[in-house]
Amino acid sequence: MNESTTMKKSRWGDVLRLVIFLGIGVFFIYWFLLKLDASQKAAIWQSFLEADYGWVVVCMICSLLSHFVRALRWRLLFHPMGCTPSVGSTFGSVMVAYLGNLAFPRAGEVMRCATLRTSDGIPIEKSLGTVVTERLVDALAFGLIVVIGLLAMFGRAKDWLYDTLSERFDSLPNMAMIIGVLALLAVVALLLYKLLWKRLLHIAFFKKIDDMVHGMVDGVKSILHLGGRRTMMFAIYSVVIYMLYILGGLIIFQAFSETRGLGFDAAFVVYLFGSVGMTFSQGGIGVYPVLVQLALDIYGVGMEVGTACGWLLWGSQQAVVIALGAAFLVYFSIKKKSQKQKI
Repeated sequence: MNESTTMKKSRWGDVLRLVIFLGIGVFFIYWFLLKLDASQKAAIWQSFLEADYGWVVVCMICSLLSHFVRALRWRLLFHPMGCTPSVGSTFGSVMVAYLGNLAFPRAGEVMRCATLRTSDGIPIEKSLGTVVTERLVDALAFGLIVVIGLLAMFGRAKDWLYDTLSERFDSLPNMAMIIGVLALLAVVALLLYKLLWKRLLHIAFFKKIDDMVHGMVDGVKSILHLGGRRTMMFAIYSVVIYMLYILGGLIIFQAFSETRGLGFDAAFVVYLFGSVGMTFSQGGIGVYPVLVQLALDIYGVGMEVGTACGWLLWGSQQAVVIALGAAFLVYFSIKKKSQKQKI
């Protein structure tokens, strides 16, 4: 199979993913609107009109700050290679990446590396390695946050989760039993790995899993090679990024009188629900606001306000991405054109 055929298949794959994920988002919007009567639609619109948009602007600043901290964290990963991209270039590349991912799933990662090559001359092969490492860390961090969230689910959210599961199961295991089962499964998995894994590696599927796991381990290990201070800064930046995500929910709560009394626990649950929505549709369109509304329903917030809150939280994040992503995309395009003219 030649390179041209491979590229065409890749493009068609990107288009297919875009249609599927965007279609899911549009379906959720249609499905949600279909359930509403005229009075409910009017109430939602009224919630939008009564919102304090000053807090929406603050939420946008919080989102912008999270992207900036992400750029600072990404910049650390170039140190072992002897590269020192500028803060402005890494920040601009991150914003272009988010914009690209709104158009095509994962296309933004390639765009991120391409723009950094334009601005700082760093080869795409090198920067792609740092992006993979960063994504692996994010996946592990989010998985840890989900586990912590499930084990230490707060107040009403914990009651809601228990009641929801109780409707489907006659009896539920207690926390000690859950931890015991998980520990037992971990031991069994480790024994199977020791006894059977080398034999299973002859099968292509298991070989691919093994390569992926080793890639994740190597990616995480590479962070330890940054040096003591940089490794610590990487960890601090990671914590700050996720705290800013949760803080965005707390800020948007202030835009509505019905949600101003909600605290960190509700913001944490909103973040968990919203993050799930981001994986189900392109950029979370349609799904993210619905899941945020569902999360707020746990805390007794009406559907109308919860919906408006979800859309404003999602919209404030995407407005930052579209505005700055487009601006930096134009900047990098002009810079690339000027470089070609000099040659």
